[in-house]
Amino acid sequence: MQRGELVTIEQHILALQSLHPGATGEFTSLLYDIALATKVIAREVNRAGLGNILGWAGLENIQGEAVRKLDVLANETIIRMNEPTGRVCVMASEEAEEVIPAHPRGKYVLIFDPLDGSSNIDYNVSIGTIFAIYRRKSLSGVGILADCLQPGKDLLAAGYVVYGSSTMLVYSTGSGVFGFTLDPSVGEFLLSHSQVQMPAPQYYSVNHANLRRWTRGVQEYVRWLRGDGEGAPKLSERYIGSMVADFHRNLLAGGVFLYPGEVNKPQGKLRLLYEAAPLGFLAQQAGGRASTGLQDILSITPTSLHQRVPVFIGDRELVATAEAMIRQHDLARTS
Repeated sequence: MQRGELVTIEQHILALQSLHPGATGEFTSLLYDIALATKVIAREVNRAGLGNILGWAGLENIQGEAVRKLDVLANETIIRMNEPTGRVCVMASEEAEEVIPAHPRGKYVLIFDPLDGSSNIDYNVSIGTIFAIYRRKSLSGVGILADCLQPGKDLLAAGYVVYGSSTMLVYSTGSGVFGFTLDPSVGEFLLSHSQVQMPAPQYYSVNHANLRRWTRGVQEYVRWLRGDGEGAPKLSERYIGSMVADFHRNLLAGGVFLYPGEVNKPQGKLRLLYEAAPLGFLAQQAGGRASTGLQDILSITPTSLHQRVPVFIGDRELVATAEAMIRQHDLARTS
């Protein structure tokens, strides 16, 4: 992008399409449909306190979490924007127990977390939407569960939107990471960050309240991040409590986010399909990495829609150190 040049997200998606001579435009249209849905969500987030959509919806999702009104609105917006287009054969939402069948001729699979960090909605803290796109595996008809249970390494695209002091969409189709900031005066996402690469780490993000429930390897790793031990990086701690917002800061400023498993809950809390895999894909495209502490997140083939995994994501070297310390302190004790 030359200085002074304005590039909309639609123009950018079309430019990427031109690199693929056989492209039909369906994938391009799907990406733009997602961007349009998030504009609608951004509008409602920005007027939440005025529109009577803060607070609880009186429902509970498949995770056993209370659902807020804005969760419901975001979920329904994405479904309604994509269900009838003919581009998606099936969808999966973090808010839905089962897959959401779409169009029998759809070529793609859409997986999404409609509102990540929604526990922060009532307090005007940054929240976000995460999405992932796969190519369907089934041969005909509406999509099925197997279409959704694909490893992150097979992603065609992934991205997220942060609803904060400004609304920003970040995505990748496997050719780098690009960020777009919503200009509310024209209602369009404009390219603001091109070919994002994670800089040298400055921050680490973790909920220290869980310290006593972590394994020894994770405890030692967090102490090391804080500057305790030989070669420690002495990072500053920043923790928002919305994974997408914490990841976004670390993507632009450099760092690592972790939500480890616990001694009595080794599976962790975060969802593989809706959070870990799509953000892991973006991290890899930006020069970083995502791991469970034992294996690369993008290599995991899901066995269920709402499978949970421990997550260490961000700077490649910091993630590698986490794996080394877990092997040293945890695996060595059980072998």
